[in-house]
Amino acid sequence: MSSTAFAAAKVNLFLHVGAPTDDGFHPLCSLMAFADVGDRLTLRAGEALGLSIGGAFAEGLDPGEDNLVMRAARALIAEAADPPPPFRLALTKDLPVASGLGGGSSDAGAALRLVRDAFAPEVDDARLEAIAAALGSDGPACLWARPVLAEGRGERLRPAPHLPTLDAVLVNPKVASPTGPVYRAYDAAGAPGAADWPDLPEAFETAEELAGFLALCRNDLEAPAAALAPAIADVLETLRGEPETLLARVSGSGATCFALCAGDIEAEGLAERLEQMRPGWWVKRCRLGGPWD
Repeated sequence: MSSTAFAAAKVNLFLHVGAPTDDGFHPLCSLMAFADVGDRLTLRAGEALGLSIGGAFAEGLDPGEDNLVMRAARALIAEAADPPPPFRLALTKDLPVASGLGGGSSDAGAALRLVRDAFAPEVDDARLEAIAAALGSDGPACLWARPVLAEGRGERLRPAPHLPTLDAVLVNPKVASPTGPVYRAYDAAGAPGAADWPDLPEAFETAEELAGFLALCRNDLEAPAAALAPAIADVLETLRGEPETLLARVSGSGATCFALCAGDIEAEGLAERLEQMRPGWWVKRCRLGGPWD
């Protein structure tokens, strides 16, 4: 018994965030796409449920019961009609941690898909999405990893406009940007944004058309994230100065930034030059869209 699922990186093409409501949560609206780079999760037979973590960014990660992968697996086991046989999960962590790429939520989504396919096919999509939502605001979007429009806390989804497959470069300066401090800094600045929807067309035909539209949007968490981690501002300044970049922006609460490019040649050239210029940065050429399984 062995099966593997891909956990795609999430990218917020725009992220508009309002002031916190009485329950302390911030309303938001976002256009999310997913990259063809990410983590991988493997399910195998084992003596007891457990998780091992390897990969480039495994150091310091706790594979215990509080890990989102373990929480997802246990939540779905509780829904299964019959107790499953013992199994283990192995996570290959290739995405930076606390990076604005939804890695933990995507890993949990991969766990939900794997465990359902193996042991609980009777659990329908709606119940799977409810479990994902209980694990985090990005959970429902990251479960299926297809372009979506998200609102509320991020749990209310509707289909995105048609997007072309986008050639892009992801860059992380290898600093963590935890969501909580970024939101607190945003609130301390007066929460100057708003969860306002732009006037979205039904389709975008080219990367250039989409980049022009996105330039009229924003990520309201970009400024507080860059203030807390100046390396983010360095990444943005570098990306925005390169000729291949159509648009550069922070994803989520950082620290990962993305650059949209006109095509794969431009993205490859930009990624190769950045790797030479900044060998200490995590740089990944990718395509944005999804799903990629």
